[in-house]
Amino acid sequence: WASGLGSRLRHRVPLVTGTTVTELLGRGRLTGVALRHDDGRTTTVGCDTVVFTGDWIPDHELARRGGIILDRGTRGPAVDTAFRTAAPGVFAVGNLLHAIEPAGTAAREGRLVAGPVLRYLADGAWPGGQVPVEVDAPLRWVAPNRIDPRGPRPPLGRFTLRTARSADRLSFLLVSQDGRVLHRERLRRGAVPNRPLYASADWIDRADPGGGPVVISTG
Repeated sequence: WASGLGSRLRHRVPLVTGTTVTELLGRGRLTGVALRHDDGRTTTVGCDTVVFTGDWIPDHELARRGGIILDRGTRGPAVDTAFRTAAPGVFAVGNLLHAIEPAGTAAREGRLVAGPVLRYLADGAWPGGQVPVEVDAPLRWVAPNRIDPRGPRPPLGRFTLRTARSADRLSFLLVSQDGRVLHRERLRRGAVPNRPLYASADWIDRADPGGGPVVISTG
């Protein structure tokens, strides 16, 4: 079950969206679930299995126990464009940063972090005073979510974002800091929950290292 309203087919499988499971039905064994739609309608669906997900929360247990600062949007470790966390010597990549990415994305980030790790082992340098990158609704989060305007751009030259709701009418992304526009770009497709949006990183060197958070919004 996913977010949104209505019912549709995806890969020939019925997909009910915009619903909340309010009750498990059956005695001795599961026979169905009671659902409440976002518009208040209720219904039941027959089934013999229910799978609960973790609400797409990254696998951050060890990071949290280790005192690593988490980003409030992704709920994974806050990282900069070189995958560095706030703890010197600790890097984070893949599904630890943002859940539900394909395995290929996690593997690619594992390869990309090798360079920053080797540089750290060689010189021990670890930046501080980085600028947070945040989002406005309906966007949910952005990764990476810290930048050093004088430092490297993301390895793939872009930021990954997620939206909380479908927004077919959105036409552009706007990057600003303290009311100053740093970048604007058109969206190539509508925003869909649990699918990535990408923002160019060409604006990083225009950010003020001593300024407030950089905010990515839509319009």
